[in-house]
Amino acid sequence: MNEINIEAIRQDTPGCEKLLHFNNAGAALQPLPVRQAVLDHLELENSVGGYRAEALANERLERFYTALSTLLNCRPDELAYVENATRAWDMAFYSIGFEAGDRILTARSEYASNFLAYLQVQKRHGVEIDVIPDDASGQLDVGAMEDLIHERTRLISITHVPTQGGLVNPAQAVGRVARKHGIPFLLDACQSVGQMPVDVQKIGCDMLAGTGRKFLRGPRATGFLYVRASLLDELDPPFIDLHAATWSAVDRYEWRPDARRFENWESNVAGKVGLAVAVEYALNLGLEAIEHRVVRLAEQLRQQLSALPGITVHDLGENRCGIVSLRSETETATDIQARLAARGINTSVSTAPWARLDMEQRGLEELLRASVHYYNTGDEIRRFCAALSSPD
Repeated sequence: MNEINIEAIRQDTPGCEKLLHFNNAGAALQPLPVRQAVLDHLELENSVGGYRAEALANERLERFYTALSTLLNCRPDELAYVENATRAWDMAFYSIGFEAGDRILTARSEYASNFLAYLQVQKRHGVEIDVIPDDASGQLDVGAMEDLIHERTRLISITHVPTQGGLVNPAQAVGRVARKHGIPFLLDACQSVGQMPVDVQKIGCDMLAGTGRKFLRGPRATGFLYVRASLLDELDPPFIDLHAATWSAVDRYEWRPDARRFENWESNVAGKVGLAVAVEYALNLGLEAIEHRVVRLAEQLRQQLSALPGITVHDLGENRCGIVSLRSETETATDIQARLAARGINTSVSTAPWARLDMEQRGLEELLRASVHYYNTGDEIRRFCAALSSPD
């Protein structure tokens, strides 16, 4: 396992000098090579025009597919570049031909945007939503999930790392059940890719959606979709254009043969160049090394928070990651976030409407979310806890 040179990484991350950034689950700080790649392409567009700049950048753009295929352990032709993780997830989900009586299996910790889509197809098509109960640790109960499988179960769709805490759902165990029963498996990996190894072959998912801006440290408005090649022709993408398909006759069209059928012709080209660099940056560090450091920092943070009077940590699961959720007996999460921001400390707030099934079950209206990354330090954890316990 590679050893991460923290001093060099922080030099690559100028934002570390100005603030204490514990909002990596929202948007991480970009390393200099990513920023420079985006700026260089924007300058090229300014010099030769957008179309010519894209043609000149073709090799760098193709690196997005090859680098991401290495990261996820898939084929380059199983990947699509899209503008964000939500659109990536939507393109996969709405490609499924749901019919009345079909059932969707999902977790209690599911993210709001995904669950809203389930409710929409329920209203449109009469689909049923089966919610998997949690086990004693708070992660989805794989055994209970298998018991819920019905002859009309059309999709298993879960969030790998829910937005509201450090829980890591057992995606690989879910994948084994999905393959056993021949049910397509859609994984929302928005919060997991970049902070831990995510191998689509080991997990066994058929579709996976992710983003650039979070733990991959890429540009905003960048995302990606993985679709297993064997599933492509069973899906009908909800949008089509001349990039996704060919108008082969007056009354006929043909989809692209690869996952780029889920892309749009027009896209954020500079962002794609930058995201490719961000993926390569993570690969050079090594995802196992990244995960090791992130998990260690997050556990340090949880331990120190647990020692503070009036502070309760609310993370669930057998395995936990770099997202730490907490609540104070004396201040709202919103007030804490504002107070810390005034001191140059970035956090975020998770509210019940983001994950209503989970948070309402636990009697939570909001949580402060402090999410660490490998460029954070033990000293920053101490400073964070000191600021949290000192309201003046």
